[in-house]
This record gives sequence, C-alpha cells and structure tokens, in this order.
Amino acid sequence: MRCVVCRHEDTKVVDSRTAEYGGAIRRRRECPQCMHRFTTFERMDEVPLMITKTRGTRESFDRGKLISGVMAAAKGRPIDDDAVNALADSVEEELRLGGGGDVPSTRVGLAVLERLRELDEVAYMRFASVYKNFDGAQDFQREAALLDKSPVS
Repeated sequence: MRCVVCRHEDTKVVDSRTAEYGGAIRRRRECPQCMHRFTTFERMDEVPLMITKTRGTRESFDRGKLISGVMAAAKGRPIDDDAVNALADSVEEELRLGGGGDVPSTRVGLAVLERLRELDEVAYMRFASVYKNFDGAQDFQREAALLDKSPVS
C-alpha cells in the first residue's frame, strides 16, 4: 500500500480490527519514510449474480424484481412484507451459495416456487400460473394435484 502523502511504496500495518459489523477490516498504517499515519479499509468484493434468461440474454440479479413478482402473486393474501423480504433473502442466499456467477432464470423461479409452496398455496398457484405459462383449467388442476401430493415442511 502506497503512502498517501509521499507515495512511498511500502507502508507498515500498525493496527487491524474488524469494522462495519464484520463486513470490513480497518487497518491503521504508517509510512516508514515520512511517518504519516493513515487508515485503510479492506472489504470483500462480491461477484455480481448474473441471470441467464431462457432466450439467452443476461442481466444482473434484481432483488426488487423478485419481490415485485412475489408481491403480485401474494396480492390480497395474508402475507406481510417481512415474509416476502425473508423469501427474497432466502432465494438470493441460495443462489449465491450455489456458486453465484451465472444462474439460469429457471433456477430462480423454482427457488421462489419452493418457498411460496410453504408460505401460501394461493400465492404459489398464482406464481406457478405465470412462471409455468398455464394455458387452461387443466394446468391449474394438474398443479393443484401436485400441490396436494407434495409434503410441506
């Protein structure tokens, strides 16, 4: 790390401690040439999640888009904002822990469906109807039969 005053190339770390609730490391440094002291912060550089759409296009993961889709499916249902945010947190965490980087949009949709199944069956059916592109009543009947057969935790 270069000194911010004299640009000397080798500074000494005098003190280190965690900062920002463990999200960064604060380092107190001293330049051996001019004796100037300064502070640096070291933070993790997160790799952005990229979503690969079914048509092959790529876009950055948009948590707001996920939340608005779930809110639309949950409209009029007894689901509060905290539950929707927790669902979004859970989906994002799964995607990041699953390797991050490029994630197919189908994986995002399935992760949302999994959680909606546990949260609210009506919201699940609404989301499934859009996600799975239902064409008629038989699609709803088939999905409802699957919903009845699947174990809920």
